[in-house]
Amino acid sequence: MKFLRDTWLVFQRQMQLMLRNPVWLIVGIIQPLFYLLLFAPLLKPALGVQTNAEAYQVFVPGLLVLLAMFGSLFTGFGLIAELRAGVIERSRVTPVSRFALLIGRSLRDVVSLLFQALLIVLIGVAVGLRVNALDVVGAFALMAVISLMLSAFSYAISLKLRSEDALAPLLNTITQPLLLTAGILLPLTWAPKWLKTVADWNPFSWAVDGVRALFDGHPGADSVWQAAVVIGGLALITVVWASRAFAKGVR
Repeated sequence: MKFLRDTWLVFQRQMQLMLRNPVWLIVGIIQPLFYLLLFAPLLKPALGVQTNAEAYQVFVPGLLVLLAMFGSLFTGFGLIAELRAGVIERSRVTPVSRFALLIGRSLRDVVSLLFQALLIVLIGVAVGLRVNALDVVGAFALMAVISLMLSAFSYAISLKLRSEDALAPLLNTITQPLLLTAGILLPLTWAPKWLKTVADWNPFSWAVDGVRALFDGHPGADSVWQAAVVIGGLALITVVWASRAFAKGVR
């Protein structure tokens, strides 16, 4: 019960801070919006489809995973600012659970991501996307787990590096190959065999396939439960590791 109360208190405070300065929320949606409105209409010939609606059916699920990746993986910059301001140090004298300090922040990131994802889906529906509401809920659940995993990872790495100058190149080095081998912008249907083999080791490739299956109206597809198992397992490992790093960082 104490852990839940502590998590709620941390989550509440983090939400208040974000709403006072929603620049991250705005910036987080601008890039996916550009992709949706300016890039997706160019995909018809590449995908061999007849309408923009069909292109959005393939592209929007990948765009949501892209949003989950970039919207969560860079949250550690805010934690470094708190470290520099002494906020984390002052947490030492409070009885708040160390695990709650991590989970409360990560839940804020999940809520922020889902709000942005909802806007993207609504805009997609306005320009021709067709998807069942229950399938969207399933896709959002998968995205929430991705966000929790990457947010926790970002916080743990930030606590170890404690420097934006070190964190930025590290995260960029990680995200570029993950993005290019996940089939986010385009499916890997026509990719060389070696690239498909690399993609099989990319957990976000599984996530993209699962979300696309949901948007196609196939919640029972193997790719859906496979994505849930892969992402869920990694999220559990990451949160446990990050919670230990976080506890050491604020003790």
